[in-house]
Amino acid sequence: MNGIDRGPSRCNGHRSITLPEWQDHGVPLLRAPREFVTELHQRHLPQPGTTVVAVLNAEHRVAASASFGVRPQFSDGWDHRNALLGHLRRITPHDLKRHRPSRTAVLLRCREGGPDWTEQDGAWMWALRAAAELHGLRCGSYLTLTPAGWQSLGDGRRGRNPHSGSWTLGPVHTVTELPPRIRRDTPSAPSGAPLSEALPAQQPPVAPVTSLSALRALEGAHDDRPVRRTAAR
Repeated sequence: MNGIDRGPSRCNGHRSITLPEWQDHGVPLLRAPREFVTELHQRHLPQPGTTVVAVLNAEHRVAASASFGVRPQFSDGWDHRNALLGHLRRITPHDLKRHRPSRTAVLLRCREGGPDWTEQDGAWMWALRAAAELHGLRCGSYLTLTPAGWQSLGDGRRGRNPHSGSWTLGPVHTVTELPPRIRRDTPSAPSGAPLSEALPAQQPPVAPVTSLSALRALEGAHDDRPVRRTAAR
């Protein structure tokens, strides 16, 4: 917490929420989950192992969002809560002074495996509920992005696209992903041909060797030519 990596929690408490408990919690439903997941995916292009936390305003539109990765040894809900709370503090101010929350925290987790609920999903659900309460927000939906597609756990709404591998279809963002540049003055070598045959060496032209007597004869010929003079005006 507070930007300091203190390692995994040593607490023995099992901080997790089962799927029936999550359904009984009364989580507000997303108005358009397909458009919401598509928007977050276009913003962050999450890969497996990436978590995206988003804050919705009163009009159910994305006001802020952040994506981050968590190391495998962090598996307790307490550690997940600290990570979520730290990112919420960076992207948006808290609403603790309000009598009633007006904004909602939503979580999207991109992972491998099946689309069904897992124990790690339960730990992230506990973390989302705790972090939202500590930041003065309403606890919103928990969504997963797996090879089967996206799913909103607890209400059954799902779709095939985007999925956990859709990030590979995104645009090129780094120069290292571009093909190497080829010099225009270098001809391409045909496949199978030796380098000496494909790229003939171009030597600069060599001036002919002229004897000293020939140079003097040329100088004398230049001296014998009539000189054209122009009278000054």
